[in-house]
Amino acid sequence: MMVFCLLVAALSSPVVTEEWKADVVNFLDALVSSCVVVPCSFTHPRGPLPTSRLRGIWHRSTNHKEYIYNEDNTLIVDSFRGRTKLLGALGQNNCTLEIIDIKDHDNGPFCFRIELAKTSTDTSTTDKFSFVEQCVQFKMLTDPPKPILNHAKTAIQNHPYTVTCSVTHTCPSHMPKLTWNKGTADMATEIHREVQRGLWEVQSILTFIPEEKDDHTDVTCTAAFHEKPESSETMTLYVKRAENYNHIIIPTVVGIGTAVLFGVFCILMVKKYKTRIAELQRRDGSVLNRLSRMSRRIRSDGPGPSHSDQRRSIWSRFSRRPKGEMLDLDHMPNNVKSKSCADGKISKPRFPSPKSQPKSYNYNEDLDDGDDYMNTVELNIYGNI
Repeated sequence: MMVFCLLVAALSSPVVTEEWKADVVNFLDALVSSCVVVPCSFTHPRGPLPTSRLRGIWHRSTNHKEYIYNEDNTLIVDSFRGRTKLLGALGQNNCTLEIIDIKDHDNGPFCFRIELAKTSTDTSTTDKFSFVEQCVQFKMLTDPPKPILNHAKTAIQNHPYTVTCSVTHTCPSHMPKLTWNKGTADMATEIHREVQRGLWEVQSILTFIPEEKDDHTDVTCTAAFHEKPESSETMTLYVKRAENYNHIIIPTVVGIGTAVLFGVFCILMVKKYKTRIAELQRRDGSVLNRLSRMSRRIRSDGPGPSHSDQRRSIWSRFSRRPKGEMLDLDHMPNNVKSKSCADGKISKPRFPSPKSQPKSYNYNEDLDDGDDYMNTVELNIYGNI
C-alpha cells in the first residue's frame, strides 16, 4: 500500500524535470554593430498554455540573475537594455531571441529560462526551469562576410548574361541588402532561404544584355548589413563578340550574283549574235537568189554556152579582166602564131592580185548594174572563148 501511494504521488507531481526540454543553436556568428537571431524552442510538462501564463527569460549562464532579456525592462542589465526582444510566441513554444547593435563583448554564453504563472492575472510562478545545458555562444565578426559571385566565364554580345551574388548572415529579421553597380533594380531578383538552423543566405540574380562596350568592365555586388556595415565583391566582365557569318555570306552572295549577271550577259550576247547572223544569212541568200534568177533569165533568152563554157565563164566571172587585155588568136598572123607558140612566150591572162582589189565588196552596187552587168559577163565569156 505504501508503494502504491508513492507511485500515485509521483505521477501527480506538477513538475517532472525529464519533460523540460529546449532546443537552442549552440554556436552562431555575430557581426559587430549588426544583429543576430538565436533560434529557440522548448517544451514543458504542463502541455499547451497561453502566452499570458508563460514568462520567458534569457540570462548569462554564469549568473541566473543577470538578465539580458525580461518582460520587465527594469530587470535587464544596462548593457543589453533596449537591444533584445523575443521574436517568437511563448504559447507556441517559440523562444527565439533577437539581439541588435552587437557589441564585441556580447559573446555569451546565454541560456533560456521558462516560468509558468498560476493564472493570467497572478504573476506569481509555481514552476521554473533554466536550460543551462542548452545555451548559445557567439563568434564575434568585426568584418562583414564578402559576397560570393557565380557567373559564366565569358559573356556573349547581345545575349542574356546572368550573375548571382550571395551572402550568408545570422539576422533574418534584418536581411542584408544586395545592390549592383550595373543595370537597374528591376533587373535583379532576390531569394532568401535558410541554409541550416541559425544560418541564412540571401541571393540576388542579375540578368542583363552585355554589349561590346561592356568588355573588360567591372561588375560589383555590394552587401549592406543592418546598421550599414558593407562588403563587396567585383568581377571583370569579358564579352565575346557574337558569331557573325557575314564574312561567308557576303562573298557567297557576291559570287552568285556575279555568276548570274555574267550568265544573263552571255545569253543576251548569244541571242544578239544569232539574230545578226540570221540577218546576214538572209541578206546573202537574197543576193544569191537574185543572181540565180538573173542567170536563169539569161539562159531562158538564148541557147547559151556549153557545160565546159559555163565552167570557164565562172572562172572569168571572178577574174574580171578588162576587154583590152583579151588575147585574140584569130586575128594574129600565122607566122606570129607559130613563132609565138614555138618560142613558148604566149602570155597567160593575168588576174588582178587580191591586194589590189578593194577590201569590201558592195553587193548593192553590182545589183544596181542590173542587166548591164550580166551582159558584160556574157560578152566576157564569149570573148575569152
